[in-house]
Amino acid sequence: MGASKLSGMQKQVLSLYRGFLRAARSKPIEDRKRIEMIVSTEFRHNSKEVDRKNFQYIEYLLRLGTKQLDQLKSPDIISLSSVKVVASKT
Repeated sequence: MGASKLSGMQKQVLSLYRGFLRAARSKPIEDRKRIEMIVSTEFRHNSKEVDRKNFQYIEYLLRLGTKQLDQLKSPDIISLSSVKVVASKT
């Protein structure tokens, strides 16, 4: 792996991603695969579409993701749905 240092925000994003994958492991196998696919797709999409200097929007996505992860950790929740969030260009 590269020797580059990660910023605090990059570490938060990776931690959130790992948290989703850990939470997915506690779900039934069919739901786990679907959750992993949604999480992977969302993170890849945002890594390509969100400007890395748009810290305010990235912080918003981190807060949103943290709330979704907290919900996913609940034993009553068995799956995850994908929601399209459109960023304003301002």
